[in-house]
Amino acid sequence: MTLVLASTSEIRRRLLAKAGIAVAVMAPAVDEAAVRHGLPPDLPASRIAESLAEAKARSVSANRPDDHVIGADQILVLDNAVFAKPGDLAEARRHLASLRGRTHTLVTAAVVLRHERILTTITDSANLTMRHFTDQFLDRYLAAAGPDVTGSVGAYRLEELGAQLFDRIDGDYFTILGLPLLPLLAFLRAERLIPS
Repeated sequence: MTLVLASTSEIRRRLLAKAGIAVAVMAPAVDEAAVRHGLPPDLPASRIAESLAEAKARSVSANRPDDHVIGADQILVLDNAVFAKPGDLAEARRHLASLRGRTHTLVTAAVVLRHERILTTITDSANLTMRHFTDQFLDRYLAAAGPDVTGSVGAYRLEELGAQLFDRIDGDYFTILGLPLLPLLAFLRAERLIPS
């Protein structure tokens, strides 16, 4: 029996590894835009994140049915508008400019499947308030952070230069990074998948 992370996110793999959890990593074959398009338009952000996490876990679980597969996703919400990962640096700049000086919510979901059956769904959220920064600061930030920011919803990485964008953060650090780690570890211990 193996724990499998259905994600290409290096930060999620690193969070599990630093917590002492060995996982195999498999990229899910999921078109996130198509999954979102197939969801009801008034679906809450938590259900969108859960649906995407489940789709990723199912994609990998189909090839690894005997393993425990962890899928995860994160949604950013500002004034009921849901943000996807920016496609390029120009879109990242637009996202950051619209988030500047305002509070947004990150909703993070994790789903664990085995034999195509959902064993648990864990969802958490955090509120983040960006400071008022100048256009010049924004340009310097994007030049220093580079195209890697397009891999993160919101176009920032809090564990790196992105910390300079914020005034206030209310919520769990791991949730903000993309994985509700503590409740996930509690589930894995309860299932005797990791030592307790």
